[in-house]
Amino acid sequence: MTSNNKIAMVTGAGSGIGRAVSIALLREGYCVVLAGRRAEALHETVSLAGADETRTLVQPADVTQPDSVRELFARTKEKFGRLDFLFNNAGTNVPGTLLEDLRFEDWKKVIDVNITGVFLCTQEAFRLMKSQNPMGGRIVNNGSISATTPRPNSAPYTSSKHAVTGLTKATALDGRKYNIACGQIDIGNALTPMAARMKEGVLQANGTVAVEPTMDVEHVARAVVYMASLPLDANVLFMTVMATKMPFVGRG
Repeated sequence: MTSNNKIAMVTGAGSGIGRAVSIALLREGYCVVLAGRRAEALHETVSLAGADETRTLVQPADVTQPDSVRELFARTKEKFGRLDFLFNNAGTNVPGTLLEDLRFEDWKKVIDVNITGVFLCTQEAFRLMKSQNPMGGRIVNNGSISATTPRPNSAPYTSSKHAVTGLTKATALDGRKYNIACGQIDIGNALTPMAARMKEGVLQANGTVAVEPTMDVEHVARAVVYMASLPLDANVLFMTVMATKMPFVGRG
């Protein structure tokens, strides 16, 4: 392990991609703020990384609630004094539903977490990063391949991830004057609990059900660490990391 004296924050750090990225960042010597709804899961991530309390801050948080997000960033500043890297990873989904049958509550749940949560964390990151010395930092948003192409019956998730792309671009532009870089990683079929259904078969655009290839989530973690490691005068605006043979490119 190396020490780089950089402070990172990962939302949704208690499972899946967020857990893998948190462990990878800790392995590279970052101090990491682990945010998520379940404290027990966050502590489990720290344990799996073999990290100690001096380099971690476990902060239960609900990214849809402004007060909770403000507390998250206040605690970060209190313990570490600054923030160099934010991975906006927290996300949710609902079961595939015909668009005409989608409940408003399900639509709102996905939008609140996947785009409003990203906005609230980005806003607080701007406030901290523009005021710290040296000024600046980096933000990476988890976009998903759904930020480009939908799956059947996925209106809320697809809409939220397309919105993340717009927010990524706006953040990259508005962050220039504060030396804040912003990029997005679009992930396809990383093998996490959320993607386990790919191995059982998922609905395709032509109405059939097919098993889809997956990839090790560690490839995503390494990609995020690479994005985080760049100097602030360089930026990966968009990166796609996907299972090579998944149905995305071309006609399937």
